[in-house]
Amino acid sequence: MPAFRYLAVAPTGELQRGVMEAPDEATVVERLRRQGSMPMRADPAGSDTLFKRLLNANIGGGGQRLRRQEVADVTRELATMLGAGQDLDRALQFLVETAPNARCRAVLSMLRDAVRNGSSFAEALARQQHSFPRLYVGLVRAGEAGGTLAATLDHLATLLERQRKLAATLQSSMIYPAMLLIAAIGSIAFLLTNVLPQFVPLFEQSGAALPRPTRILIELGDLVSDYGAYAAIGLLLLLLLLRQALRAPRFRLTVDRLVLHVPIAGGLMREVLAARFTRTLGTLLLNGVPLIAALGITRDALGNLAGVAAVDQAVLSAKDGAGLARPLEQAGVFPARAIHLLRVGEETARLGPMALRAAEIHEDQARHKVERLVALLGPTITIVMGAAIAGIFASLMLAMLSLNNLAS
Repeated sequence: MPAFRYLAVAPTGELQRGVMEAPDEATVVERLRRQGSMPMRADPAGSDTLFKRLLNANIGGGGQRLRRQEVADVTRELATMLGAGQDLDRALQFLVETAPNARCRAVLSMLRDAVRNGSSFAEALARQQHSFPRLYVGLVRAGEAGGTLAATLDHLATLLERQRKLAATLQSSMIYPAMLLIAAIGSIAFLLTNVLPQFVPLFEQSGAALPRPTRILIELGDLVSDYGAYAAIGLLLLLLLLRQALRAPRFRLTVDRLVLHVPIAGGLMREVLAARFTRTLGTLLLNGVPLIAALGITRDALGNLAGVAAVDQAVLSAKDGAGLARPLEQAGVFPARAIHLLRVGEETARLGPMALRAAEIHEDQARHKVERLVALLGPTITIVMGAAIAGIFASLMLAMLSLNNLAS
């Protein structure tokens, strides 16, 4: 009996790799589904070098990968064409012909060729994991199994677009405060290193005792001139060391927990985390993915180890039949509103719809918090910069007045 290598998502959400003897690939897939796993690929053992590269996580069409925006656009166009009645092969052919660049064309061509060679769409996507993550492949597989691929892709496109929109809102909103902060630091450094030293010879020639604020500013200007470049390099090295340290799971977990409890910014991060968790979980559940597998896929999309630890506890609780709300509440990571809506969803057997409802609420809350944060940061930076510049000029004026008093 031939042997087949397989790749599947276990009920716990973990990846399963192994070899199974079976008459054909369909039997392997059926056995894995009966075990509660979600099959991603099954190939004859020893005959498919591409599958070996898949198991070693080195797939991706020779280094080709799609950006997030490109994945969202492809998904929306594919959902539209399938919803209009076109078959998958014609839809993929159209996407290949209208691809905006050679990179997209290469990835889409490999998807089309794999489907034409008999692979399911989910199997073709699984070979391009650098472009299409587990969440994407899992949803497509569930849609194919249920005969609702067009609707599934439409939901998936909505999920990707909402995630991108939320991320874009956060990034674009912080551009103005960041530029204002850079301008403030640059202005103060310019005054200390270029303007203030012009008055030092005048003060030295007078021989008068300078006021204490002026002496402090002169010394500070000397420090910035002599050691400013070294301080900048040291700060850059510190950031690089911090980035390297964040790769250690224990240190990263500690930092992620602290970030969620920082005043003002921590509340925003918790809203974003809750929106990402509930949006992903609700989309998976509504597309037929079992709860345990959905949680396993969702945890990988969070990007915060404190949130991942909370979801891991929720998985253990769900396996015991105790539900999600209690362990998530005990973790203290997600906002109370998200916990309440998830609890209502469990009690009414509408966990998927309630999770999506919670996602909408928390996405709105995140946008509102970003608007308030930007509204607060702009004036704050302006006031601090104005106060610092005013202090510098006040110290100069104080020194000039002391010189005038000495001359008179």
